[in-house]
Amino acid sequence: MADTIRVGTRGSALALAQSEQAARALARAAGLEFELVTVTTHGDTSKANLASMGGMGVFATELREALLGGEVDVIVHSLKDLPTAAYPGLTIAATPKRADARDVLVARDGLTLETLPEGARVGTGSPRRIAELKALRPDLAVEENFRGNIDTRIGKVSSGEVDAVILAAAGVDRLGKADAVTERFALSDWPTAPGQGALALEVRADQASDGTAFSRALQKGLAKIDHATTRAAVRAERDVLAGLEAGCAAPVATTAMVDDGMLFLTATVYALDGSRSITASHAAVLDSTSAADLLTAAAEVAQRTVAELLDAGAKELA
Repeated sequence: MADTIRVGTRGSALALAQSEQAARALARAAGLEFELVTVTTHGDTSKANLASMGGMGVFATELREALLGGEVDVIVHSLKDLPTAAYPGLTIAATPKRADARDVLVARDGLTLETLPEGARVGTGSPRRIAELKALRPDLAVEENFRGNIDTRIGKVSSGEVDAVILAAAGVDRLGKADAVTERFALSDWPTAPGQGALALEVRADQASDGTAFSRALQKGLAKIDHATTRAAVRAERDVLAGLEAGCAAPVATTAMVDDGMLFLTATVYALDGSRSITASHAAVLDSTSAADLLTAAAEVAQRTVAELLDAGAKELA
């Protein structure tokens, strides 16, 4: 039988690092070898603002077409960058254990968000981060059309182009850049994007039924690395995004966690200028920690959270 899993990935340093991490775990669990197959996406080649291109989903389309075309066997996504709508012919088969879901500040001179001086220039292209910055520190100058890989963005702090940048902790950590961080924001004060810190492994929906030894081994490996608690938490968070009919780049922040027999979810929708926000929090008692019960609870608590946000006028903000 074929004994090598072809894992599709974007070509950025972060994508390669996290795809290799996921591929190595999958191959070990499946008893197979792996190889990374780099796919160039429109989001990688365009210099336009991500929101103007339709959000972070621009990084997924070419990967998904390569998977459907049989060029690769599985693709790895940053879950926060993945549109919530199902993609015909594909399914998310595994969500490994989540990394740090927080955002971090990388600032000159060891500064924190509180100690940045008035007028300091902070770089971020995320509408959600922009709204949070404007809500907490309206005196800062936000560099909004701010793109580039993690090394590039950190380099703009070192060169003095900006005074600070805001990045996802998981990406910084996966690239071994944690020493550059000057502050890690608490999720209670600075909630982050739905699915942030989590990866998704996507396969063809018909792969499980093709009957080959390779597919059986692949499915076994995917099942082993799937983390039920992570899958439930990100399901709840992404269901909020879907329920609000907001895109990946919308100013929506969510935090879900499983603790002490309950699933907790908090979601906040921001006005783009940071002038207003609406928050809703709900919890569900878990009948068990089985994967099915966790997902049922996630869907139910997200539905209640979305209903409260919409009743409070969230549509007018996002």
